[in-house]
Amino acid sequence: MPASLTQAAHAIGVDLGGTKTAAGVVTPSGDVLMSETIPTMNRAGGEAILDATAALITGLVERAADAGLSVSGVGVGSAGVIDAVAGSVLSATDAIHGWAGTSLVSGLCSRLSLHPSAVQAVNDVHAHALGEAWLGAAAGSSSSLMVAFGTGVGGSFVLNGAPVLGHRFVGGHVGHFASPYAAFDGAPLACVCGGSGHVEAIASGPALYEAFLRFGGSSAHAADTRGVFALAAAEALDGGAGLDGGAVAGSADNRAAALCAIDVCAAAAGQAVGGLINILDPETVVISGGLADAGELWWKPMEFALRQELLAPLVSVPVVRARLGNTAAIVGAAKLVLK
Repeated sequence: MPASLTQAAHAIGVDLGGTKTAAGVVTPSGDVLMSETIPTMNRAGGEAILDATAALITGLVERAADAGLSVSGVGVGSAGVIDAVAGSVLSATDAIHGWAGTSLVSGLCSRLSLHPSAVQAVNDVHAHALGEAWLGAAAGSSSSLMVAFGTGVGGSFVLNGAPVLGHRFVGGHVGHFASPYAAFDGAPLACVCGGSGHVEAIASGPALYEAFLRFGGSSAHAADTRGVFALAAAEALDGGAGLDGGAVAGSADNRAAALCAIDVCAAAAGQAVGGLINILDPETVVISGGLADAGELWWKPMEFALRQELLAPLVSVPVVRARLGNTAAIVGAAKLVLK
C-alpha cells in the first residue's frame, strides 16, 4: 500500500452493493474529489470481492497522492448485515454469493497493510443515511429517519450524528414488519426474507411490478417497474385516450393496472413510514431510492398515506426527498473515519 495512506485529513468512502462498488476520496467537509466504480464480483465469493475492493481503494489512494493529498482511513458501507464492531458480514442475501461470514475489515486491512483502526464498516443503508444526515436532506437535524424504496426496502435512524445499528446490528431492516397491504386474495404475499406479509413484499420496486401483473397488467405493455410508471405517465399526459392510438400507452386496462399498482404500493410505503415516525419521532424524514425518484405519481399517494398515519403532535414533521444521490453512501462511509 502506498506510504501516502497516513494520518491525514481525507478518507476513502466505499459503497459496496450487490451489482457495483463505488468509492471516492472525500474531504473533511464531505466533498468527493475523485471517484471510481467497478462491478461487484457478486458470484465470485467474498475473497474475490475483497481483492477487487482493495485494488479499487489502492488506485484511489495513488490518484490522491498524485494530487498531493493523503488519506487517513477507509469507511465502507456494505450490503448485508454488518457487525460494525468485529467488521464482519453477519448475513447477506443471494445477491452476493459467499458474502456472509466474510471478515470485511480485517480482510481489507491485511490487503492494504492498514491498522484495524483505520477501517470501519456498516450496512450500506446506514452509510447512505449518515451521508444525508451530515450533508444532505437532513443536514442540521439532531435526528433523522431515512427510508429507501428501491430493489428492497431499507432504512436507518441517525441520532446525534450516528446511525442506530441495534444490539445485533440488524437495526434498519424496516422492510420486514407486517403491512396490511401485503396480501392478495386473503393470503399474505411472500417476502424475499422468507417471511410473508411484510412491507418489502408490497412496497419495493419489484413488488410494484408484481402488483401490476396481479391487477391484470400485461408484461407485453410493461416489462419492468419503469414500464409501469411509463404507462401511468402516458395516461396522465393523454387523458386516457392512448398515445398514437394506443400504440405507445397500451390498453386502458393496462394503464389502469399501472395506476392501481402505484397507488397501492405507494400507500403501503407511506403507511409504513408513518408508523415508524410515530415510534421514533425524528426531527426530519428522508425518503430515498428509485421509487422516491419516480415522480409525483408515487410521491403524492405515499405522503398522503404517511400523514394519515401520524399522531397529532407529528403532523408537521418534514418529509423530504434525499439530495445526495449516488454519492450519499460514499460520503456517509467516509464520515465513519473522518476526524
